[in-house]
Amino acid sequence: MPNTALQQKVVRTLASAQVLNGIGVAGTVAAGSLLVSSITDSETLAGLAQTSAVLGAAALALPLARLTAIGGRRLALSVGYASGVVGSIFAILGGSHRNLFFMLLGTFLVGAASAAGYQARFAAIDLATNETRAKQLSFVVWGSTIGAVAGPNLMDPAGNLAEALNLPRLVGPYLISAATLFFAMVVIQIFLRPDPYLTAEKQAAVKQQKGSTKKALTHIRSNPKALFAISAIAIGHVAMVSVMVMTPIHMKHVDVSLRIIGFVISVHVLGMYAFSPIIGSLSDRLGRVRVIQIGLVILLLSTIVAGTAQASNAYQLGIGLFLLGLGWSCTLIGGSAYLSESVSLEMRPASQGASDLVMNLAGAGGGAIAGVIIGTLSYGWLCLFAAIPVIALGFLSRKVHLPNA
Repeated sequence: MPNTALQQKVVRTLASAQVLNGIGVAGTVAAGSLLVSSITDSETLAGLAQTSAVLGAAALALPLARLTAIGGRRLALSVGYASGVVGSIFAILGGSHRNLFFMLLGTFLVGAASAAGYQARFAAIDLATNETRAKQLSFVVWGSTIGAVAGPNLMDPAGNLAEALNLPRLVGPYLISAATLFFAMVVIQIFLRPDPYLTAEKQAAVKQQKGSTKKALTHIRSNPKALFAISAIAIGHVAMVSVMVMTPIHMKHVDVSLRIIGFVISVHVLGMYAFSPIIGSLSDRLGRVRVIQIGLVILLLSTIVAGTAQASNAYQLGIGLFLLGLGWSCTLIGGSAYLSESVSLEMRPASQGASDLVMNLAGAGGGAIAGVIIGTLSYGWLCLFAAIPVIALGFLSRKVHLPNA
């Protein structure tokens, strides 16, 4: 295959950038919430940091897709990572001067870097064959594992660095994110050549007329395969986010230590990313829809295991959250590969942008609704409600027969 060597280089480059992106973004999650809480003197408002970050990822999804159609993956990903660098600087200013506007603007733009991380998985399959598409995508997703694990563990040394520069300790992770996201941008600029999307476009002799987001959405609505793929990505994401973000709140009801809570979340992250290559291989061998169905079963099982756990039972919650991450990984990898091969090349960037927009908006909505459910009912009820769309999509996957997917 003439693209084999180039494809391997593309995947290595994207995975390397994902490691740097993961370190930068993951390390700021806890710091952002703590900084907002400190600035506002309110624990209730601490969630604004994560909400702002998710909205940033949603807001940049479509612009990055348009940039891909205009100038390729290198341009789009570089802009995304650069936005994260600027956001880190704003967050440092906001945290240092107790300015909530700068702080939230910073988290918004760092969230925008997450959008670049999400779209990097699509860049991995521009030149992939049908037989290897999901596996290639999964290697880039797996790159997030290192960053997601290393980022939070750098909080203490990052705080020491901030103090050495006469800055508040909590802005330390943003110093790290500014550096790692900058290097991610450099890696993309130097090594993602030739551009995989532009190369695929040239090889396919696609006309220069690009698919707009509106056209892509119209196409998706009339395309059962693409619609099912986006539904799988969005529903997997909303189930994962809604349960995951409220698990620490549930555990705090019985005064579980932050160390135990951190362990449970770490196990969850392990489920999300560590087994990505295996899931990618299964998706190529068994089919995209079959892996999505497996993911839905795992997600359903996770809501049962976690939803029936006492707040003090860290082991059962850890198992439930691990399964939650693993099920999400199945729906993300299977759904992303299925979407990419269900639409034409000229529609691909717009469709992928629409997918990430829907996914992030679903996650933001799920997180917001989860807080209301926890406040009025309980964690068990939250897991039950999270299972409902998962079950519905499972029935749909059987009703809408999609052969050889």
